[in-house]
Amino acid sequence: MELGAFSVSLAVKDIAASRAFYEKLGFVVFGREQAKRWLIMKNGGNLIGLFQGMLEKNMLTFNPGWDSDAKPLAGFTDVREIPASAAVAGRRREPGGRRCHRGSGTHRDHRSRWQ
Repeated sequence: MELGAFSVSLAVKDIAASRAFYEKLGFVVFGREQAKRWLIMKNGGNLIGLFQGMLEKNMLTFNPGWDSDAKPLAGFTDVREIPASAAVAGRRREPGGRRCHRGSGTHRDHRSRWQ
């Protein structure tokens, strides 16, 4: 199942300091609007997003339809559709999990489990 480019979206307090820190780890700026307080950084196939004042918490993000170079994929599964397909297959969500579907396949539901 191809879910698209995976990245960790980080809620940061100081985007310039965060950028400098990740550059020391070998990440380079891949996409940016630093004036709007967001950056996408890349190290090999690893992607991180830095977001100042935009996110409540860190998130795992699948970018449906893109590979890690932001090039279109021939085929992919949109992660936002998986809960519905799991329900159709007779699985149910455990109580306590929350869904969060924003933007490009962003998902903060680290507590829910499928049975």
